[in-house]
Amino acid sequence: MTLVTISVLALAVLGVLRPPPRMSAWVPPVAGAVLLLLVGVLTPAEAVDSVRPLVTPLAFLLLAVPLAVMLDRVGFFSSVAALVDTGRNPLLGLWILAAAVTTFLNLDASVVLLTPLYIHLARRHGLNPVMLALQPVMLASLASSALPISNLTNLIAASRYHLGVADFLVRLGPASLVAVTVGWFGYRRAGSEQAAPERIRDAVDPRALRIGTPIVLFVILGFTLGDALAVPAWLVALVADVPLLVLTWRSGRTISISEIPFGAAALAVSLGVIASAAAPHLGLGTVFHGSGPIAELRVAGAAIVGAVTINNLPALLIGLPLADPAHGQLWALLFGVNFGPALVLHGSLAGLLWQSTAARLDVHISPAQYTRFGLRIGLPALLAGLGTLLATSAVAG
Repeated sequence: MTLVTISVLALAVLGVLRPPPRMSAWVPPVAGAVLLLLVGVLTPAEAVDSVRPLVTPLAFLLLAVPLAVMLDRVGFFSSVAALVDTGRNPLLGLWILAAAVTTFLNLDASVVLLTPLYIHLARRHGLNPVMLALQPVMLASLASSALPISNLTNLIAASRYHLGVADFLVRLGPASLVAVTVGWFGYRRAGSEQAAPERIRDAVDPRALRIGTPIVLFVILGFTLGDALAVPAWLVALVADVPLLVLTWRSGRTISISEIPFGAAALAVSLGVIASAAAPHLGLGTVFHGSGPIAELRVAGAAIVGAVTINNLPALLIGLPLADPAHGQLWALLFGVNFGPALVLHGSLAGLLWQSTAARLDVHISPAQYTRFGLRIGLPALLAGLGTLLATSAVAG
């Protein structure tokens, strides 16, 4: 069954990156997961166990997209874009803002709140909306390692090994800072080659700001304090959705079922099932062995491959029990699963959330196009961050 399982994994990933004509990207991995169940590689109970850790983040995915949709529908993001008009060339300031929001709130807040805002700002300034929309999702990978709250993967590891803010700042903070800096230069070079569309100048709508501002403040506080109070992000999004549902329903602009990213959720679930089936055949015991820079490089490389092929959350859950925090393996694992999604769209749920949010605003990017940008922007940043991680580990011990 080893050959069958590995083949299904490879075909599922290829199908996501290059879906067959007129077929959604989620169809190949779903078909692969069903095939593994039919041939008995996994039992239904094992499949359920493999995706159980994904339930909470997927609930957030399915509730956060409607939140962004409805905030935009009431005119909040276009009004904020007009209100915070940042001059002739806002790119660097917005890059820093997205890095800060990702680090000090979390990557979900960055993707959900900044993606539509940046698309409106791009159209207001005559900038390419694809390029500006890439900022939050790229920084969701490059800037999400410095604090426990920055990424769900960090929170899972912090809970398991009783890690605090200082641990993350010392071990992953320098790598994040270097990656964000290097990523900016790659982004600026890639963006200079993109054509700019015609400007669209929206006016400030005071009513939209009165409606949206308290909801956004609630969401930011909920994301920031929710982890400390054991309030899940999906519940924060659900509570924020309720008044917006009422307002948009009354105005006849309510969200439709087709605008909820069920396809993205199906993709994540099916990749999680396939990853669970493939894990015993991947020989990971030899990867998580030894200490020193070579061992850390090996673990980080395996984690990056895991994020690129199956999604970073299943990759973390597979590797976490094997990682030895005393030998730096844990930090290498976290680095790989956090930074790897800069290379592929399906590498994290944040990437899938970003794709759904951008597509609704008529900004479309395929998995293959995303990877091309990821190789130009994310890969140099990842390599610089990895070198910094190894240097930090050598100093910190």
